[in-house]
Amino acid sequence: MNPRDALGELTSAVQRNCDLADAAHAQDLSLCVYLLQMREFFRWERGLPLDAAPDRAEVGRWIASREAHWQSLSDDGGAGFAPLPIGTGLDPFDEESVNAGLTGHGLVYTAGLGRFRRPEFLLAERLDTQSREGATVVITGREYARGMNPPLALSRGDLVLVRRDLLRRWLGTRIELSRQRPAAEGLGSALAAWRDGDDALATLERVTAAETETLVLHELGERRASVLLGPGWERMLDGLDDRRIEIVARAIRDLLADCTTTLPTLLERDARASIHFWFANLEGMRGLLGARLRSAYLGWREAHGTPVASQALLEALHAAREHWLGQARRMLAAWESEGEAGAAALSDALVAAARSESPPG
Repeated sequence: MNPRDALGELTSAVQRNCDLADAAHAQDLSLCVYLLQMREFFRWERGLPLDAAPDRAEVGRWIASREAHWQSLSDDGGAGFAPLPIGTGLDPFDEESVNAGLTGHGLVYTAGLGRFRRPEFLLAERLDTQSREGATVVITGREYARGMNPPLALSRGDLVLVRRDLLRRWLGTRIELSRQRPAAEGLGSALAAWRDGDDALATLERVTAAETETLVLHELGERRASVLLGPGWERMLDGLDDRRIEIVARAIRDLLADCTTTLPTLLERDARASIHFWFANLEGMRGLLGARLRSAYLGWREAHGTPVASQALLEALHAAREHWLGQARRMLAAWESEGEAGAAALSDALVAAARSESPPG
């Protein structure tokens, strides 16, 4: 078979599996997040430049068509994820065999279960492969097949994968939104440090390069957190049926990973723009639980990152690391002794305490 035809056939098979996952899980998102993700999914599928605003009416028609496609897949007699056309056909979750079949083609394939046990599939260009801390770090470029709400990065076993094209698109949207409303705390400082004259695309490339490394650091931090927490943590996540608990648990581990690896490393490197950007994106459950970290950051920012201020921020990170490691272990112990009810009680207590400490408004 012509290599181009073979790639097209493989892309179609992977995309169909992505569509099946979207058909089952797209409605898990809030309406606001759903519409934003669909807008960006449309821009990716159509190959639109990042500085081109999609036509709203066209996006609306495309969303209706995509939802009808998902419905047809759901109504298709319960057909499951299709084998991939490599050799005699490979299980779509057999990453190792699929990647062995792609050797020499400059491609990488991933498959697994993400947040809320959502199946995730990706076929992308392999940009770079590194070895760091015993992990194989893969940076991907152009994406040939993907879902509508994919993760920017993942770590699974000895693999760390960072999706540079997806990150670039997300960053472009983040910067675009910042022009439409007051900049998030730290975002203006980050963009000022990265700005390359009036060339918006050049600035975006600088941001993407820096934040690719930040994502690698976060995933390496996730690996360190996994060692600290042991295999029971993943068993707990797999066994949780209440998504509210899972959101809290994942936020705790994210904060543990970033206080263990990401932020201390950025401080050591004096990567100020990336530190500003990290705190600009301290939102949602992470933002609620990590509010005390923001106070430490504001002191560092107001002191313009002097050595004394940096040491104070580092000490705050060390204290936060110990705090979140302790809370993660408490949640795991509660789950192991009392099941989901125990984990829920601790989760609710953490959220209630965080809300009581949050400033009004």
